[in-house]
Amino acid sequence: MAIQDLFIKDYDYDLPIDKIAQTAIEPRDASKLLFYNNGNITDSNFKNLAEFIPKNAGLFYNDARVIPARIFTQNEFGAHLEIFLLKPFKTEYFQALNSQSYCLWECLIGNKKKWKNDTTLTLILNIEQYNLSMQFDWHDRDNNIVKISWNNTQFRFIELLFKIGEMPLPPYIKRPSNSNDKDRYQTIYSNTDGSVAAPTAGLHFTDAVIESLRKNNFSMNPLTLHVSAGTFLPVTVEKATEHPMHEEYFTISIDTLQQLLNTEYPIAVGTTSVRVIESLYWCAVRLTLNMEQPFIVNKLDPYELSHLNLDKTSALKTLISYLKMRQLTAINGVTSIMIMPSYRFMFVCGLITNFHQPKSTLLLLIAAFTNNNWLNIYKHALNNNYRFLSYGDSSLLLRQT
Repeated sequence: MAIQDLFIKDYDYDLPIDKIAQTAIEPRDASKLLFYNNGNITDSNFKNLAEFIPKNAGLFYNDARVIPARIFTQNEFGAHLEIFLLKPFKTEYFQALNSQSYCLWECLIGNKKKWKNDTTLTLILNIEQYNLSMQFDWHDRDNNIVKISWNNTQFRFIELLFKIGEMPLPPYIKRPSNSNDKDRYQTIYSNTDGSVAAPTAGLHFTDAVIESLRKNNFSMNPLTLHVSAGTFLPVTVEKATEHPMHEEYFTISIDTLQQLLNTEYPIAVGTTSVRVIESLYWCAVRLTLNMEQPFIVNKLDPYELSHLNLDKTSALKTLISYLKMRQLTAINGVTSIMIMPSYRFMFVCGLITNFHQPKSTLLLLIAAFTNNNWLNIYKHALNNNYRFLSYGDSSLLLRQT
């Protein structure tokens, strides 16, 4: 199928509201696991994951940590506003989150009309023995850039954010976030602050599951992709290629690159990990072609640069050599990659993932990965009481390589 002939209406299905999980199951690994291999489906539980992993496999997971990105405040007349942090403005996540005086963020603003251009919003905080005040000012109202400052340099922004912010639960979870979500909407291996949505495929992992994988000699390899709110945007245009794909920032260390090179059967934990791992190939292509900004992968790069016949081993060796020559320890990049039917997977052979929304870019990725057998998988899940979306159940999908 040519990508210009890909219509989003062909990637729709009926998702009853009662199939959308509103809370997380306990314990984490008690969730169901659908195992798909060569057209065959097996029902199991996530705690049994190691039994279904092929030999010579290694797992690659997103260690992104969700920040409580929703801040609620009021204007001087008592009108309620919501400031939803999207991404730092013209700075890296680490710098913005570890600032001790002020930072600039691109935001979504709820009730924006009630926040005038020359008005400062203030929050008063009582933390331990300190009285703190935080100020919110417009830096660029037209583009929703907000300056956030505070009056005590002993506190980093990320510390204050975990005091005042609320977890950004997806819009299809129809309840307010609570204290339990601050733990449960994180993976147990989350490590790198910045995401405004969880890499939900990882929510099922427990220490016991990871130990069972390691006992079977399956490696666990971290990478980071800061999941953006764009992951929840439905495709509303008729042709999928016209969807404005969101940018997401990623980091992958040279050690993980080396592990990927040495792993016979890479399994991605989540679509976010797929996006990083597959973007690496196109980074290598851009390097080979001497393109500007080789670590910025555009939406249609896989379809417009596919004429270069670079094998996957050479691609990884190109990236590793580039880092070593420049004495760098990691790739820091940006990807808008759009994976959809007709995409040729370069690295990922297996995928652990939840069940995704109709007409979404995530469902397009699943369709591509399963060679368009996604509907049979989803019908089975619906008919067998699987829970869907972020707090829902899991699947392990193996690709025919």
